[in-house]
Amino acid sequence: MGKMAYLAMESDQVYGDLIESDLKEIGVAARRLANHAFRLGSGLGFGTTFLKFLASFAAIYLLILDRTNWRTNMLTGLLIPYIFFTLPSVLFSFFRGEVGKWIALIVVVLRLFFPRHFPDWLEMPGALILLLVVAPNFFAHTIRDHLVGVFICLFIGCYLLQEHIRASGGFRNAFTKSHGVSNTIGIILLFAYPVWRLVLYFL
Repeated sequence: MGKMAYLAMESDQVYGDLIESDLKEIGVAARRLANHAFRLGSGLGFGTTFLKFLASFAAIYLLILDRTNWRTNMLTGLLIPYIFFTLPSVLFSFFRGEVGKWIALIVVVLRLFFPRHFPDWLEMPGALILLLVVAPNFFAHTIRDHLVGVFICLFIGCYLLQEHIRASGGFRNAFTKSHGVSNTIGIILLFAYPVWRLVLYFL
């Protein structure tokens, strides 16, 4: 009887070891699968494209806030080069082409010949279109797709965040005041794309 119990215990221990070994192998396989999926998604550009859209949308959102109810002394004009560096390639090529040239022409004509009827809210979008159209290929393709552009975006995000915290009266107020929370979220989203690109670069 004792021998049978001993064999049963030994058998249970063997099964337990086998199950534990299988679970470890499953864990390793899951980690490898996640790693390969991450690399595949990164290689195909899904994550990068999505985060570019997100970052550009956040910058445009902050520009709209600046023209409506934000109105601080911060250098929000920095959002224009930020959008230039983060605008997804499809939209960048679209506005850099003939469509962008026509829009830029209309903006210049309105600004030169009808300055009194030129709305203030159109200055920033007009500056963005002009920048997209006239930027040399060195900036439009080489710098924009290089780590230099990523670091410029990171610098702009850091600058706007610290200026916003200072204008809000401290870190706590920036995250607790109802007026400042939406601005804080928008600024934090500016870090999504440059941080992602740095993670991909150092992987």
